[in-house]
Amino acid sequence: MTNIIDELAWRGVINQQTDAEGLKDYVDEHKIALYCGVDPTGDSLHVGHLITFMVLKRFQLLGHQPVILIGSGTGSIGDPSGKKSERVLQSMDQVHKNEKAITKQMINLFGTENFAVVNNYDWLSQIDLLGFLRDYGKLFNVNKMLNKEIVSSRLQVGISYTEFTYQILQSLDFLTLYRQKQVRLQIGGGDQWGNITSGIDLIHRLEGPQTKVFGLTIPLLLKADGTKFGKTEGGAIWLDPEKTSPYEFYQFWFNTDDQDVIKYLKFFTFLTKEEIASLEETVQDAPEKRQAQRTLAQEVTRFVHGQATVDEAEKISAALFSGDLQSLTADEIEQGFQSVPSVEYTGEVCDLVKFLVDATQIEPSRRQAREDIQNGAIYVNGQRQTEVTYQVDPQQDFDGRFVIIRKGKKKYTLVRVTN
Repeated sequence: MTNIIDELAWRGVINQQTDAEGLKDYVDEHKIALYCGVDPTGDSLHVGHLITFMVLKRFQLLGHQPVILIGSGTGSIGDPSGKKSERVLQSMDQVHKNEKAITKQMINLFGTENFAVVNNYDWLSQIDLLGFLRDYGKLFNVNKMLNKEIVSSRLQVGISYTEFTYQILQSLDFLTLYRQKQVRLQIGGGDQWGNITSGIDLIHRLEGPQTKVFGLTIPLLLKADGTKFGKTEGGAIWLDPEKTSPYEFYQFWFNTDDQDVIKYLKFFTFLTKEEIASLEETVQDAPEKRQAQRTLAQEVTRFVHGQATVDEAEKISAALFSGDLQSLTADEIEQGFQSVPSVEYTGEVCDLVKFLVDATQIEPSRRQAREDIQNGAIYVNGQRQTEVTYQVDPQQDFDGRFVIIRKGKKKYTLVRVTN
């Protein structure tokens, strides 16, 4: 069997390691517990977090135990990494609300067997100030802390003592998980390198220099055009289906550039080398079929939301491509038309010309509306309408929630029917 570290290296998801050969040898001989931390700064994680979770999942599938640490303690004070200013502090009520939402998402990804979710608020909140300074503060050299990139990048603009102590608190997390759950490996983004190495140093100080603990970071993922992965014009792509619909989630992956799709297949799927190599050939030989992108979208959407959502997303895609909107439910219409222009309509049955001009302002004038209708350019709920006397009944389709107007080949307008 391929060593998990060799597998990760082939997939390109290793940035730095504290002891590459030591970790590789250790996981060859032992099943380990490993963790990554997530601060509950919002009520959902996004696709930018997925790389780290995929690494943990690969370990889990080989019998190792992943641990997700939700940082309600550290999250209440803020992490200085990569930021030019202090994080706006949230109330503890909001922090705990976010914690519950993220816990639910993690159980969805990892299940409940051979997996644990912990919260550093449980132990950090028990440390008093004098105990913190006496037992841990004296073990950290300020000069070394200042030299960590995570801190040094902020010195010119300033950093509060609160955020300066973040690396001590994260080091305590690693120490606590080593003692309580025998966690040997911490994984994080490249910006977490200083925090991870500080944790290893603390464990070596208190548990002995020969203690087998390791750190591994994931590279920053950029798209082929140099922009940050996971961002779109509409904002972040969330794991919460209420914030990013499964159809929109599927489309995000399906729209991956040819230059990025093989890299993403390595990062975000469990496909084998042979399967990915075969898909790479399709990108070269028949890029117009977008088979690699379709497989990527299927695999990631299945991992995050389940097979039923893959089926639903592909049903919506097929209906939109063919124009067969009548095959969709109102909820599927809601998903499939999130990104198209929308207007509200509160009226009753209305003739088509008036509906296009007065009710929705889809057409600039009655003359233009009549001309477009007679030329066959107007579709109502997927059906071409060529009679200017046609009556639009907002209650006729989609549970009376929507009327969909298509003008020409692709210009859609979603009319939301309100009472």
